[in-house]
Amino acid sequence: MNKLNSMMAVALFALTFTACKKDEKEPEIVVPISDGSTLTLNGLISTELGSAAGNSVYVDFSADKQNSVARDSWDLGFYSGTDFKVILNSTNGASALLVNKIDLNAVTVADFDPNSLKVGQGQGNFTIVDDGREKNILNKTAIATVSATDSENKVYIINRKGGSATVLANDELYKIRVIRKGTTGYTLQYAKVTETTFKTIDITKDTKANFQFTSLVRGAATTVEPAKADWDIVWGYSMYFTGTFPYGFSDLVFINSLGGITAAQVSTTTKAYAAFAESDIASLTFLSDRDVIGSKWRTSPDQTGAGGGVKTDLFYVVKDASGNVYKLKFVSYISADGGTRGKPVVEYKLIKKG
Repeated sequence: MNKLNSMMAVALFALTFTACKKDEKEPEIVVPISDGSTLTLNGLISTELGSAAGNSVYVDFSADKQNSVARDSWDLGFYSGTDFKVILNSTNGASALLVNKIDLNAVTVADFDPNSLKVGQGQGNFTIVDDGREKNILNKTAIATVSATDSENKVYIINRKGGSATVLANDELYKIRVIRKGTTGYTLQYAKVTETTFKTIDITKDTKANFQFTSLVRGAATTVEPAKADWDIVWGYSMYFTGTFPYGFSDLVFINSLGGITAAQVSTTTKAYAAFAESDIASLTFLSDRDVIGSKWRTSPDQTGAGGGVKTDLFYVVKDASGNVYKLKFVSYISADGGTRGKPVVEYKLIKKG
């Protein structure tokens, strides 16, 4: 073999070797799930009061991760599942009022009474909020299921920030109308009540998420919840209920029921938190109710702000969609139990790997 042929052979071998290397599958990196941790949830924005924490905090136990999202950063959530549902921002005390018109530009302040948008403090009813009494928040939404027939989709007036029997000024109220965009999304028509020309935003469903979110103020899509596989519970303020009327609660905890999370409450008279193990799981009944935890984990301070605290006689067991099971207890949330209002401390421990 002459020198030229030898060089060509070496080059061909090198090329073939490189090609083979490129064809090899990159090794899949598997991130181990967390055995457990203690987290201080970041519910506060700046120096605000803790009872009115400005953030909702999403927690993923298996990743030891929390995501804090400003409650005032969004207004509407568009369901990514098979149905066509729209939720209000209950964490901002939002309410919605139906107007029997389909032409958004034709709706003015003369078409409704702003006082009818009041909720909380004994005001309002469950037809103008997403009904917090429901196990699944999609069961009774203030905005009707978006119809495939455009003419059936009416206009709504949105008070995007309330909850304490308050309503924004007319020039801060919005009018909206939602129609379907084929089978995979929505078109949102929106304007301030005092405006005579509306704008539109198209929203595409994403099966990796429970909802796609928009901000009316910014006129744009925005990120709120993590992907539905990436969070287990959310802590914060939300419209809920007391007695027979809607009521805004601080320090509520909801599970990610739409993402396949279930949970059970355990009394320490049955089993101590430290002793609870995998062998005890079979005795539990796991529920998919979004408020399995709700406000049951703590007592509220009195009207002077004194007292209250974490209930030390119970804890929770949470199962994620991958079959991982964690036991969860609340450590503190208020000065009376050694904590800071707006920055609750949670402890969780893996007791069964999925």
